[in-house]
Amino acid sequence: LEIPIDVGEHHIAAATNFPEHAGDAGVEDGPFLFAKMVRPTGPYAEVSAGSGLLDYEVEVAWVTLAPLRPGETPERVGLVLCNDFTDRDTLLRHLDPWNVESGDGFTTGKSFPGFLPLGNLFVVPRDHRRFVDELELKLDVDGEPRQRSRASEMVWDLDEVLAQTWARRDQRWQHRGAQVALHPGDDAIPARTLILAGTPHGTAFDGIATAHYAAGLASWLFGGWDRPLPSHVVDAYIAAARAEAIYLEPGDEVVIHVDRMGLLRNPVVP
Repeated sequence: LEIPIDVGEHHIAAATNFPEHAGDAGVEDGPFLFAKMVRPTGPYAEVSAGSGLLDYEVEVAWVTLAPLRPGETPERVGLVLCNDFTDRDTLLRHLDPWNVESGDGFTTGKSFPGFLPLGNLFVVPRDHRRFVDELELKLDVDGEPRQRSRASEMVWDLDEVLAQTWARRDQRWQHRGAQVALHPGDDAIPARTLILAGTPHGTAFDGIATAHYAAGLASWLFGGWDRPLPSHVVDAYIAAARAEAIYLEPGDEVVIHVDRMGLLRNPVVP
């Protein structure tokens, strides 16, 4: 009934690790990493829609069973399902539109309380690489299928994510007045670190359309020069998304069900 493993609130996360979802985000240079800073909640916990644009993301996460030092490849890791909830409003207003792969804005947009339901099983496979490749990730909203993808579609596997983590060990992101790194360890990734593998296509966010660029350009041309053009485009997208109600709203229920990995069922509240 609770989180099946005791983990902290500092996690490593991969973005655009599924090619079709990378296309939605307009990312052409492959996956990138960011830190997700939030304490996990249980597999049946409520999540607040708040005042933003609440989006869902089915993900499988690797869990380190012992500290990992540079160059080490674990023979055994744990696996757990999670929903990498995101406030697209906050994320879009904080990202670097000229360099999305920097990861700027992702930590802040994905680290609100309740934005990481975890569970309901903790699995330690005999062969984690083969096990993950055979998984089909599935997410429904109010019984409607939204995400359906094989985990084998991931661009980076665990070994590559770990290599990229060490390559970015000195990278920092601004998050609510503080500088954060990918993980809190100085010379090792601590045991019981969550490493989120990224989400496939099918999220509520499916890219910024030409109409949003046109509306943003018009707003900028007609007196909006005090702000950069991308901020007007983001405003146009957010206004359209609110009008069309394409994001999660109170009363919705998000269900993740993956064979051999378990179930998450998260009601959306105000």
